[in-house]
Amino acid sequence: MLMNLSLFAASAFGGVITLFLVRVIARRRTTYSASLPRPPGPKPLPVIGNVMDISLTETWLSYTALKKIYGDLVRLRLMGQEFAIINSEKIAHALLDQRSAIYSDRPILPARKFYGIEWLTILLPYGAELRAHRKLFHHALQAESSLRQREIYLRRAWVFLASLLHDPEEFEAHIQRFVAAIVMEITYGYEVQSENDPYVSAVSELNAILTKGLTPERSAILLAFPFLTHIPAWFPGAKFQREALHSRQLAQKVLNAPFEFTKSRIAAGTASQSLVFDCLTQIDEDNNEAQEYVIKGAAATVFIAGFETSSSILHGFILAMVLYPKVQAKAQAEIDTFVGSTRLPSFEDRPSLPYIEAILRELLRWSPAIPLGVSHATSSDDIFEGYFIPKGACVTLNVWAINQDEEKYPDPDEFRPERHFATDGSLLSDSISDSPVFGYGRRICPGRFSAESIAWVAIVSILATFRIEKAKGVDGREIDVKKQYTTGLSIHPVPFRCALLCRSAQKEKMVRENSDS
Repeated sequence: MLMNLSLFAASAFGGVITLFLVRVIARRRTTYSASLPRPPGPKPLPVIGNVMDISLTETWLSYTALKKIYGDLVRLRLMGQEFAIINSEKIAHALLDQRSAIYSDRPILPARKFYGIEWLTILLPYGAELRAHRKLFHHALQAESSLRQREIYLRRAWVFLASLLHDPEEFEAHIQRFVAAIVMEITYGYEVQSENDPYVSAVSELNAILTKGLTPERSAILLAFPFLTHIPAWFPGAKFQREALHSRQLAQKVLNAPFEFTKSRIAAGTASQSLVFDCLTQIDEDNNEAQEYVIKGAAATVFIAGFETSSSILHGFILAMVLYPKVQAKAQAEIDTFVGSTRLPSFEDRPSLPYIEAILRELLRWSPAIPLGVSHATSSDDIFEGYFIPKGACVTLNVWAINQDEEKYPDPDEFRPERHFATDGSLLSDSISDSPVFGYGRRICPGRFSAESIAWVAIVSILATFRIEKAKGVDGREIDVKKQYTTGLSIHPVPFRCALLCRSAQKEKMVRENSDS
């Protein structure tokens, strides 16, 4: 009895002490945060915060405009959610690289469950599940793996060129099919054949929904008003509910269908090497189901993210070549000099083609696929240069603003590959994989080496084979093309017309022969 009373007294005392400490810490934190300024930014309104200060469609442009007023680190508050907007490369390195222990989490996104993508690697909170995913990526998508996959890139490039020869007006669809074919073969050992491949159609539809619904700004609205996710799909004006329902159905198809394809091929003994093949053949039988779920999630992420970003990059390339014919001519002269006209370029030619390398660097700067990256979140309070950044803040990397820095990139709206050369004519030391478009710190894109290779082989193959010009209308006049983008988490150039003309009969013959072999 005495022992029980002693234990009770000790427990009660411990509880009192714990409560006291919690209150002291909370009081200190309140005092601590109140005594320090937040980063500069527009004054938030009650409840809605700074919603009226930004565009929810072209948010990157709003944030870039705010940079001119408030500087390289801007504080916003949207529907109760704290935002810290990073507008410079210097601050990106300081926070996301040097303080990665604090800045590697993801914001709370009700949209993950709402759209059925709880397994999507890029949105996972920092922890064991994310590390398991990235371990698989490291195995399949590291620089050395990209070297082994070059044969796939080149083979698919020939098919891509043949499709452009056959129907050049549908270049955007051909780009998507080219990227999808590479990603699906690397990830699942699956060969995309038809123009209406069911897996490609599913991921294309899913991406169209996610790119609108997954922005942190829209997620802040769902977080502030969670009842919105429970509105019936039949309710008037509930289009977003119907899209979310369709998204959940598509997400299950993207997650499971290609995975089951590879699994069935393994069982039949006909599977080719791929990320999923390698992972399943090394799986631990003691925890089969859990490991399969990780593999499925990681593989589907490669499918979704790789398809969307690489397609956007190459669409931007076509736009740049239409708008800057002198750049195109200079690149083609380099290819003709170092490669010749009797064959198409290969990866062995890459060191001899520095201007092509500069075009790729400039393309990533000039036309970033995800202009605001994927937002990070702080896992604890932080003080940076005297400013208080609270735990749970949504930290957004404004890639667009970084790439438009006028001090580093004079006339940033111009597509100018020459800016990536030193005064002695050599390429600057920074590499393509260091581009802000791939992120920073512990959340840097694990597929950056594959994305770089896919873009390079497509760019050099198109330039070697085609001349890209403005299309002409029925009156014989050139159709004007402007640099305009769609909106959402990821962006593409607004659809435009152009003409892709084969540079010679010899090139046409080579493409047809190699694409059929």
